[in-house]
Amino acid sequence: MDFPVLIRIGSLAIPPHQVLEGVGCFLAFRLYLALRRRGGDPLRSERRLVLLAAATVGAALGSKLLALADNPAPVLAHPDLRVLMAGKTIVGGLLGGLVAVELAKKWVGETTPTGDLYVFPLIVGIGIGRIGCFLTGLADDTYGIATRLPWGIDFGDGIARHPTQLYEIAFLVFLAAALAWRARRPYPRGDLFKLFMAAYLAWRLAVDFIKPQHVTLLGMTPIQLACLAGLVWYAPHLPRLLGFASPSPSPSPTNPDAAGPAWQTR
Repeated sequence: MDFPVLIRIGSLAIPPHQVLEGVGCFLAFRLYLALRRRGGDPLRSERRLVLLAAATVGAALGSKLLALADNPAPVLAHPDLRVLMAGKTIVGGLLGGLVAVELAKKWVGETTPTGDLYVFPLIVGIGIGRIGCFLTGLADDTYGIATRLPWGIDFGDGIARHPTQLYEIAFLVFLAAALAWRARRPYPRGDLFKLFMAAYLAWRLAVDFIKPQHVTLLGMTPIQLACLAGLVWYAPHLPRLLGFASPSPSPSPTNPDAAGPAWQTR
């Protein structure tokens, strides 16, 4: 296989990353709408729209700013808008969206946990996007360091590397199955999203050790430090999420914070 693997339509050769990223976003949004229709939404429509707008803006800013902190060299070498807009990172998008939503909830006076509906759409969108990252090869800057393992892949520079994009797809499949199993039992509303975030941040903290590191502090990249900060944020919930604390309460009219699967929440 020669990288990048271009999508050919007639005489056109289209880079795969933008196409698959767009497909991932489209399918993720369709899944979100389907889950919302099937199970309802604990928020009124106008509140959900405000929080969706906040999440979108926060994710866009967070993904750009953290990518710039992680690898400023391209922007410093070519300080123009096109280069600045090219870099982004999922970790920055997730954490930026989280911060923006929490601020928006305080602004509108909303206290209901709101993230469970996003969990499976996020997994779908990230997974499909990672296929585009893999097919793009070296230009995407998401590959791993050199390896002698038999499944190492040469992305075009003559070096067999960890296909960290494929590792992440496999992890997301496992995570989706684990969360679907967890969602079959009652859980406090919001816990599915917390569990997704903690699991993904822990994964990225670990797997980024086998990716090229552009900027480091205390032996970690800015992305890894952001993952660590996110895990600290979720640390008070981890004993419950991992099953070391009291079992989750069952749904009841007198316990509005308890919920069943995200697609059954009313």
